[in-house]
Amino acid sequence: MALNIKPLADRVLVEPAPAEEKTASGIIIPDTAKEKPQKGKVVAVGPGKKDEPTTVKVGDTVLYGKYAGTEINIDGTTYLIMRESDLLAIL
Repeated sequence: MALNIKPLADRVLVEPAPAEEKTASGIIIPDTAKEKPQKGKVVAVGPGKKDEPTTVKVGDTVLYGKYAGTEINIDGTTYLIMRESDLLAIL
């Protein structure tokens, strides 16, 4: 699916991974107790800054801080837009 959004400068658009539905032992987690996911897939990347090109690319799976980014809703899907410096690692 092509998105009509192009992040500026060093910003990236991330689609968060779905929250865990159950624990490793099989206990189902209710919606109120689910933790926000801290990993996701990069779906759009800005061109970077003049002296700092972006290092992530579309399709990378990344880890980010628990409260990083700003949630935006596009066509019913929730995405996070954040600076590349808010990303912790590429998986």
